[in-house]
Amino acid sequence: MKIALIGYGKMGHMIEEIAKKRGHEIVSIIDIDNLEDFDSPAFCSADVAIEFTAPHVAYDNYLRAFAHHVKVVSGSTGWLKEHGEDVKRMCEEQGQTLFWSSNFSLGVTVFRAVNRYLARIMNRFPSYTPSMEEVHHIHKLDHPSGTAITLAEELVAETDRMDGWQMGRLVQPDGTVEEASCLAPDKLTIDSVRRGEVPGIHSITWDSEADAITITHDAHSRRGFALGAVLAAEYTAEHSGLLTMEDLFQF
Repeated sequence: MKIALIGYGKMGHMIEEIAKKRGHEIVSIIDIDNLEDFDSPAFCSADVAIEFTAPHVAYDNYLRAFAHHVKVVSGSTGWLKEHGEDVKRMCEEQGQTLFWSSNFSLGVTVFRAVNRYLARIMNRFPSYTPSMEEVHHIHKLDHPSGTAITLAEELVAETDRMDGWQMGRLVQPDGTVEEASCLAPDKLTIDSVRRGEVPGIHSITWDSEADAITITHDAHSRRGFALGAVLAAEYTAEHSGLLTMEDLFQF
């Protein structure tokens, strides 16, 4: 399979390494300094482009790839609220293909399934109140994380007493703490912590006066995310439309 890489940071390098080990060819690497290569024959020859960049440029990257009918696998977050409907329309009506996930880790995919199942159980026990904490490295700009938002939305969908999510406490890389005010009791609170080089920790707690139940996913490195992105690219090469991890792994 011919793969183009959009974004060549730590994730891009790791994806390149894993893709080559799995027998794939990297035909184009696009970063901030060579955006003109979107129009190159090399990029246009790609079966799939894997995109890991930033929220403010992801959507434009999709448009550049779609202009050449190159399928895209993307782990960029932050664009969905503003551009989600437009991307959905392009995939459903214009024949474009985007495989998107806030997190490509197999472990996180299993964790999401456990989260949904636990939420369905806890929906029967109103004495328990859910909350979430996500911890990431100091270079991560968005908060809460895209994975945390996905987990929150899936939990809320299974819990009648919850009506959306809200940002709680934020611990900045320098240790500064920003406390949210006027938290609503019927919204899931997400606390965010930025420290060190933590790849990603997500914990969901159901707390009551009697006890608490906590589930946690703790990523040891970015390698699981990179492998998942390559697996998604392999799947995307043979499928079309708006794709997710639920298509790749059906639990």
